[in-house]
Amino acid sequence: MQVSAVINSVAKWKGRQFHYQPVKSHVHPFLVALWDAVKEETNGLVDIEVCADNGGTKLAHLEIVDQVIDGQIQFYALMGSIMGPLVPSMNIQSLPFIFKTSEDVYASMDGELGNYFRDELRSKGIYLMPSGLMENGFRHIVTNNRPIHTAADLEGLSIRIPEGEVFEDTFKALGAHPVQLFVLELYESLKNGSLQAQENPLAIIESLKLYEVTKYISKTFHMWSGFNIIGCLSFWESMPVDIQEIILRNVKKYVDQQREHTVNLNHNLSDMLEKRGMVINVADTSTFRQHLGKSFYQKWKNEVGDRAWNLLEEQVGKLS
Repeated sequence: MQVSAVINSVAKWKGRQFHYQPVKSHVHPFLVALWDAVKEETNGLVDIEVCADNGGTKLAHLEIVDQVIDGQIQFYALMGSIMGPLVPSMNIQSLPFIFKTSEDVYASMDGELGNYFRDELRSKGIYLMPSGLMENGFRHIVTNNRPIHTAADLEGLSIRIPEGEVFEDTFKALGAHPVQLFVLELYESLKNGSLQAQENPLAIIESLKLYEVTKYISKTFHMWSGFNIIGCLSFWESMPVDIQEIILRNVKKYVDQQREHTVNLNHNLSDMLEKRGMVINVADTSTFRQHLGKSFYQKWKNEVGDRAWNLLEEQVGKLS
C-alpha cells in the first residue's frame, strides 16, 4: 500500500546506498529496483541513491561502516565478517565449511540467528535489515599459476583475501600467504603479478572480469559469501512505521529475486568461464578440513560466543 501523500519535490528521507560491486553485477540492479520501488510507494518521501563501487571512495569497509553509524551514508551492503571487529558473532557468516547450501544460510540468517545479529548490531548504532542478506555464493580458489587439488597446493601461495580475521586465520592454517586487499584493487594486482591467487564466488570472477588475469578455478566451496544490507540506526528510526514496512517488504521482495538470480548465475557460470579459457577442477576439501582441525573451530566458537554458536548449531547441526 502506498503512503497517501502528494509526491514531494524534496524527499523527507534522502540518502545513499553504497555497495562495492560494479553497475553490471548481480547486486546493483536489484538494489536499484528496491529503492526505486520504495520511492514510488512512498510518493517520493524516501529517495535513496544506489552507489556502485562504493561511489568511487577508497575508504576501507569499516571506515564506511563508521560513516553509516554517523549517518553520512545511510545504507551499505557488505559481508558480515567484515563487521567482526564490532560484533564478533558476525564472523559466523564466513566460517569455512559451516554451511552446505545457500538454503542453510537463509534459514539461519532469516531466523533466530539473524535476530541475534540484529540486536548485537543495534547496540552499535547499526540496523540490520531483516531478510536483507543478498547472495554472492560459495567461494572457490582462483589462481594464475597452478590449480589447487589438495591443501598441500596452498603452501606459500600468495592469495588475496578480504578484510576480516576469519579469512586470515583460515588461509594461514591452510599454509597460504593471505594478503588483505580491497576487492576493487584485485584485478590490477593479479594482472601485475603481485598476487598469485584470489578466492571468490564465480559471480565475482565474472563481474570483475577476473577471467582476464587468472587461469585456474579450483572449486572448494570453502565459505559461503553474501552481502548484508545495513543502515544507520538513527536514520531508520526517524521513519514512521508505515514507511519502514514499505522498505522491509521491498527488501524481502528484491533480495529474494537477487538470491534466485545469483544462485542460477553461479550454477551456469562454470560453462561460461570455461569458454573464456579458464580451467576448472574440483579440489579435495577433506584435506582442507584436516588442516583446520577441531582447534580452529573451538577458537572461533569462543570468539563468536556460546549463544550465537548454539543458534547456528540449531540450524546446521552439531559442529564440535
